[in-house]
Amino acid sequence: MGFKIDFISAKGHFFSKNLRRKVFFRFVAPGNYTKKETPFPVLLMNDGQDYDAMNLEKTLTQAFANVNLQPFCYVGIACNEDRMNEYGISSSPDYKNRGKRALSYTKFIIEEFIPFLKNEFNVSKNGADWVYCGMSLGGLSALDIAYNNPNYFNKVGVFSGSFWWRKKVYVKGDTLDRSRIILDVIKKRPYVAGQKFWFQCGTADEMADRNNNGVIDAIDDTLDVIKELQQKRYTYPGDISYVEVKDGKHDLPTWGHIFPDFLSWAFEKKV
Repeated sequence: MGFKIDFISAKGHFFSKNLRRKVFFRFVAPGNYTKKETPFPVLLMNDGQDYDAMNLEKTLTQAFANVNLQPFCYVGIACNEDRMNEYGISSSPDYKNRGKRALSYTKFIIEEFIPFLKNEFNVSKNGADWVYCGMSLGGLSALDIAYNNPNYFNKVGVFSGSFWWRKKVYVKGDTLDRSRIILDVIKKRPYVAGQKFWFQCGTADEMADRNNNGVIDAIDDTLDVIKELQQKRYTYPGDISYVEVKDGKHDLPTWGHIFPDFLSWAFEKKV
C-alpha cells in the first residue's frame, strides 16, 4: 500500500556565542524535502515555543499541500526567560532598559543562526527567499531585524506588534509621539526596493486609547508604522499589507487563526 509523508519535523538546539546559551528550535519541511534538490525558501519565526498553541502543525501541513503556494521550510526559534531583554530593538533599549540584549539577539540571527541553517539544511542562500515573522514583542524584534538587514529577508510579518516600545514615557497631548523607537528605526534607514511588509491587528487587541481618538493603541501604533514606511516610498496597498481582525485578541488563538492568510501572502507562487 502506498503512503504519503505530509511533513518532516525535527527539534534541536544551537549554542549561541552572542547569547551565551543554547537556543532551541523546530524545523518543519514538506514531505518531499529529502527528494528535492532545489533549495527551499524559509520562514523564520520568533516565539517558536508557541508552535503547538497556534496549531501550526495543521496550518503548515495544509500550506505544504497547497499547489498555489511555493514549497518552503519553517524554522521556529524558542525564546527563554530573558525574552523581554533579547527581543526589542537592537539600536536602543526602551526607557525601562528592556531590550538591552536585542543587539546580541540580532547578531545571533544574522551572524550565527542563518549561516548554520544555510550550511546544514537544504534552504536557499538568497535573502530574497527568506521571510521573518513574530507576534507581539517577537514581532517588533522580527521587523527590526528584517528591516535593518534587507539582504537577509525579503518579507516580514508582524502579528499585534509591540510598536508602543518607546524611549521615554508617553506624555499626554504629545500629538507627534515620536518616542516610539520603531518610527526612528524606519526613518533612519534608506529605502530598499522590493522589501514587503505584512501587519495584523485585532480590534480587541487591547482596550487602551492613550490619545482618546477612539482607536485602540495597538491599531494606532501599527497604522503609524505603515505611515512611516509610506514616507520611505513603500506603497500601501502594495509593498505593505494590513489585516485587521474583527474581535481579534492579543493571543495565540487569534494569531494561529490568521496565520494561513499570512502564509498565502508570504509564499504565493510567482506568476
